[in-house]
Amino acid sequence: PIKLNFVGTAGQSFGVWNAGGVNLQLTGDANDYVGKGMTGGKLTIKPPKGVDYASEKTMIMGNTCLYGATGGKLFGCGRAGERFAVRNSGARTVIEGVGDHGCEYMTGGVVVVLGKTGRNFAAGMSGGEAYVLNEEGTFELRCNLGMVELEKVIHPDDKKTLRTMIESHVQYTGSQKGKSILEAWELMLPKFIKVMPTDYKRVLQ
Repeated sequence: PIKLNFVGTAGQSFGVWNAGGVNLQLTGDANDYVGKGMTGGKLTIKPPKGVDYASEKTMIMGNTCLYGATGGKLFGCGRAGERFAVRNSGARTVIEGVGDHGCEYMTGGVVVVLGKTGRNFAAGMSGGEAYVLNEEGTFELRCNLGMVELEKVIHPDDKKTLRTMIESHVQYTGSQKGKSILEAWELMLPKFIKVMPTDYKRVLQ
């Protein structure tokens, strides 16, 4: 694979239409449309070493990231803006918080959120699955339940998917939030909620 390392602030559209075999790592932050339409490869965005702020409380990428992505992976050690993973149909991602309208019209892929979400999460979500860390117990109030169900993460396959993705997130970004979750896994696992589209679940069954 091709591996490219960047340092600083990326403007609009970092890693758009990224393809298989291309891995981009950014130490810094990025603007809107990260990974838009990506089909493969891996995007990693992490803060510089030695920062004294909590990544899960800090924006690291802008709005509408992973819009219409069909594949690949994105690991973001920080928060994303509004409309994260809208129309995602195949990308797998770990992020530490999102703004309003996360996973809107999503049809596939896996999204893991290690922090707070904005309002209207999962509106029109008809496929894929999302795992959200619900530490404050208020996620249900911000989730659009029109097309999805909220479940506990109890199935072995779900547990494996979630843990493996967090492990990858820590490996690629050095996330302290991710490390703390893994170190207290049995305590933290019950705080995750799986967001599952109702019709998609019926098809799988």
